[in-house]
Amino acid sequence: MQDLFSLDGRTALVTGSVRGLGLEMARGLAEAGARVVVNGRDRDVLGRVAGDLRAEGLDVDAAAFDVTDRDAARAALEGVGDIDILVNNVGHRDRRGVDDLPPADLAHLLDVHVVAAYALSQAVARSLRARSAPGRIINVSSVVGQLGRTGDVAYAAAKAGLGGLTRALAADLGPSAITVNAVAPGTFATEVNAALADDPEWNRWLRTRTALGRWGRPQEIVGAVVFLAGDAASFITGQTLAVDGGMTVTF
Repeated sequence: MQDLFSLDGRTALVTGSVRGLGLEMARGLAEAGARVVVNGRDRDVLGRVAGDLRAEGLDVDAAAFDVTDRDAARAALEGVGDIDILVNNVGHRDRRGVDDLPPADLAHLLDVHVVAAYALSQAVARSLRARSAPGRIINVSSVVGQLGRTGDVAYAAAKAGLGGLTRALAADLGPSAITVNAVAPGTFATEVNAALADDPEWNRWLRTRTALGRWGRPQEIVGAVVFLAGDAASFITGQTLAVDGGMTVTF
C-alpha cells in the first residue's frame, strides 16, 4: 500500500511554491520521496525557501522564472532535467467586478492561470512523450471556478477555464499514459488570507457555509496532491477534486 503513494525516483515541479499552498504541496511531494523543483520569481526568496526545505532533509532544487515568460520557462525546464510531475499552482487574485475590471486585466489573469499552465503542460508532455514515460499534471483550480462570487469576475473565469483545460488535456494526453487532474481548494488560512482569518464576521459566515465549519489548514491540501501524483491515482484523469471542507456541497 505504501508503494501506491511513494514518489521515489520522480521529479516534480511546483510553480509558485515559495509560500502558502504551493509551499505545502512542494514539501509534501518531497516528503513522499520526489525530487522537487520549487519555483518563484524572486531568486533570493526562492533560495531561502529551497535552503529551508533542504535543511528538513528533503531533495529540493530551485528554478527562478515567471510562468508568463515562455522563453524563461522553457530555459528553466531544460535546466532542471526531466519532469515527471507538474503542479500548475501559480496564480493571483484581482478582486474586481464587471463595473471595474477592464478586459485587458481579465486577459492578463487568464494568461497567468490558464495560458501559462497550458504552455508548461505542453512542454512537460512533449518531454514525457519523447521519453515514453508516464506522467502527472495537476492543476490548482478553486471552488470559485465552480461557484462564482460577486466582485471577483477574473478569478472565477480563470479557474473555470483551468477546469476545462484539465479535461481537454486529459483527453489528449491519456493515450500517452499522462494523467491530468485538478484540485480545487476552498478557504484556506494562508498568509494571503490572514486578515480574513482574523475577521469575526468572516469566521461566522464560514461556520455556516462549509460542512466542516472551519478554515482549511494549508497542510490539508497535501494529501490530495500526493494522491493524484502517485500510482494510487493511475486510473483517474480529467477530474477536479474539491478540497474545500464541504463548501461546494453545503446549501
